[in-house]
Amino acid sequence: MLRTMTTATNTLSQLQNQIDIIGNNLANSGTHGYKSSEAKFQELLYQQFNNDKADRAPRQSPVGIRYGSGAMIGQEQMNWKVGSLQTTSRELDFALTTAKQYFNILVPGDGGGAETVYTRQGNFYISPMGNGQAMLVNGEGHPVANSAGLPITFAEDVQSYSLGAGGVLQLTHANGTRETVELGVTVMERPNLMKRLSATNFGLPDNLADLGLTAQDVLTELQGAARNEIGMENGMLEGSNVNYEKEMTDLITVQRSYQFNARTVTLADQMLGLINGIR
Repeated sequence: MLRTMTTATNTLSQLQNQIDIIGNNLANSGTHGYKSSEAKFQELLYQQFNNDKADRAPRQSPVGIRYGSGAMIGQEQMNWKVGSLQTTSRELDFALTTAKQYFNILVPGDGGGAETVYTRQGNFYISPMGNGQAMLVNGEGHPVANSAGLPITFAEDVQSYSLGAGGVLQLTHANGTRETVELGVTVMERPNLMKRLSATNFGLPDNLADLGLTAQDVLTELQGAARNEIGMENGMLEGSNVNYEKEMTDLITVQRSYQFNARTVTLADQMLGLINGIR
């Protein structure tokens, strides 16, 4: 009975983690650029009890009994599909239409410098810097990087913004002069190796060197002629790729599994009580 309770409790904790993953997906179903996650389960170690060697009866079922010890989440797999595009008609809203391409955002690093993170969330804003200068930032106030990996700054007298081919941001100043800036765009060659930093931001994993890889093996910065591969729309944002119907179905299934395992613990406890009560 103790083995039965241990098996059920092992699975209960993992089912709770899956409920958390589904809940996070549902909570971010309206977050622009969000990529949903899915839990993949695998069986824990088990014991095999084979039948007696004298048993020669033909059978379709396995020979013996396999006694498991529960299940666990083996992998949290990301869904990298492009979400649906939503029209906003706002000049500083941009949507990447090609899979694996991400905007470059500069955030404070652990060592005090700037660290580049990657996102599909393209709602940008203008932040005044003083001295007549302004900076292009994301919704969290972090600088948007250009193709050289530097913050995008310009004079704050810009009257209008438009998007040119190859991810080029065109600025029109009050005096009629024009300025162009290349938005930094990076391709994730191996997206499953990336680490989720927040709902929409991703970064390189900490153990990249242990895997025998470098940043160049995982990421490709689009520069020069390669920028023609950039697929970007202006006045639009990429919606979340969460499938609401699938998530609700998975949530119901997990809840039923959780109830079943909880009932297993209760029954095992009742049987132990009956055994201990025998005189």
